[in-house]
Amino acid sequence: MSEEQPAARSASATQSGSPTTDGLRRILGLPTAILLVAGIMIGSGVFKKIVPMAQSLPNEPLLIAAWIAAGIITMFGAFTYSGLSTMTSESGGIYEYLRLIYGDFIAFLFGWSVFVIFGGGALAALSFVFAQSVNTLFPLPFAGWGIKTLAALTITGLTWFNIRGIKKGGILNNIVTSAKITGILLLIITALLYSRTSGVTPPNNPVSHPNTWWFSAFFGAMLSALWAYDGWANITYITGEIKNPARNVPSAIIGGVGIAMALYVLLNVGYMRVLPLDQLARLGPDQIAASEVARALMGKTGTITISVLIMACTFSALSGCIISYARVYFQMARENVFFKNAARIHPTARTPYIALIYSAIWSIVLVCTGTFDEITNLIVFASYGFFGLTAFGLVRMKRNGRLTAKVIGYPVIPWVIILFCAALMINTIFIQPGQSLKGLLLILSGVPFYLYFKRTT
Repeated sequence: MSEEQPAARSASATQSGSPTTDGLRRILGLPTAILLVAGIMIGSGVFKKIVPMAQSLPNEPLLIAAWIAAGIITMFGAFTYSGLSTMTSESGGIYEYLRLIYGDFIAFLFGWSVFVIFGGGALAALSFVFAQSVNTLFPLPFAGWGIKTLAALTITGLTWFNIRGIKKGGILNNIVTSAKITGILLLIITALLYSRTSGVTPPNNPVSHPNTWWFSAFFGAMLSALWAYDGWANITYITGEIKNPARNVPSAIIGGVGIAMALYVLLNVGYMRVLPLDQLARLGPDQIAASEVARALMGKTGTITISVLIMACTFSALSGCIISYARVYFQMARENVFFKNAARIHPTARTPYIALIYSAIWSIVLVCTGTFDEITNLIVFASYGFFGLTAFGLVRMKRNGRLTAKVIGYPVIPWVIILFCAALMINTIFIQPGQSLKGLLLILSGVPFYLYFKRTT
């Protein structure tokens, strides 16, 4: 296929290596798909989110309950998206589900949100944290700009690598994700074997928690946990490049989420075995909880170890996100609601190389301007709005008879998700009205682009 032509839709094969309806090739098997889910999810959040959670919750059981509750909601989402994944074997995932359920406009708003908020913000944040970790070990020149430059170069390098073929990207992900899971397991074991009597003692002056409704504080803590769980649905975006997607996409989501949930809960139990909750709550914004725990366990060696582990985690998550988010823009271009050349496929590597380049450019802009910090605060709010809308769409499709596949826990689990997302959105609007408004405005900023794309088709 010429690189100057959008992907054709003439093929429908789903076997290994054969062209799909969008011109991509089904290369990735189930083990790689599971590790992609786990690799994208396990970024930097689990190493630092315990701090704001400890500041809002009064005791350890509640904090662990917040991690478990967020994991259960995520697993419920995995069950829901597993059912929806049987609707299509094409790339685009959630974008495609929303298009089939609600039509082009709602799907476009989701895809635009992925480009402007979810994808761009996540890539910028992950690359920046990776560069910060490198800077901890090997101080970079020019301070802040040195970190931004390395972050931009990392995005550029991984984009180039993934343009060369998704199989290469999958192999890289398998190696780095396996290494970081091993590192996290070693940290968990070391922390669980630690005796606090030989180290830190709790301070006598406990942290005073704000006088607020307990469920609002718990929701706030869950928001922090949900940020660490974010990215589990990204595997649906590359459905067009997974072997036997009807079976492997649902299995990959459930398997990857299960791995991440187990590691998250055990790691946070380990944190609080080493450091008391009050001490964790007193850490400053520039301190990483995992680094403080590792320092208590292994001294300076622990700090270096955590820096290397965070580097591996963010590098793996960044690579997986670069692979997955670009497939949404590629699918949007095929539906004529994005820049047309984003539908082009590389003539030899069979990857959506223009969409990958667009993704890299926007992410680098966010890195250089420093605006990704504010955008990442909007990710959970915006993504869970579409999450609830997608769950409601599943109920609608089942009632209309347009979705016949068995969905685990239907209809209870989809309705739990719908109610949870509604409660989370209301609570977020109540406690963060300014950020909520910004998130809504960023989503709606796509409307003029939608009209432009539709007018030029």
